[in-house]
Amino acid sequence: MSQDANHSAISDNDDDAIRRAGLDGWVHLFETLSPAALARLPELTTDDVRFRDPFNDARGRDALRAVLEHTLVGCADLRFTITHRLFAPDLALLRWRFEATVSVIGRLDVIGTSEVRQAADGRVREHIDHWDSGEHLYLRVPLLGAPLRALQRRLGVCPPG
Repeated sequence: MSQDANHSAISDNDDDAIRRAGLDGWVHLFETLSPAALARLPELTTDDVRFRDPFNDARGRDALRAVLEHTLVGCADLRFTITHRLFAPDLALLRWRFEATVSVIGRLDVIGTSEVRQAADGRVREHIDHWDSGEHLYLRVPLLGAPLRALQRRLGVCPPG
């Protein structure tokens, strides 16, 4: 192996180690989510971080903090468990389980995935959540759930539930 190729391989390994350490910190934030844990956002995210889920498209660290604070206020017995991580050069994928009790809806137990993109220093610059808000929320809302379930039965060949 040439000296340039060897240096490139070492550099790639260093970059991966930095990103993996950043991802570890990000996972730890969610698995220990609390008002106190939010103090770590500056070390874990870029100033212009984007966080998107079925209800939010937050841009910037202050907007992300507001989303997470709202989640903490609105969810009792909240728990995130990261069950899988896939790591690629330009993207990390997380599979997670979210458990909480929410007023009006009751107990939630959601399986979802997140696309996480990071800056070169390992901080998160984009986090996009994917999960079925229809099944886990909208179908359970009083007055809204019944017509949505009827529509689901009409449109599907083998609808869930």
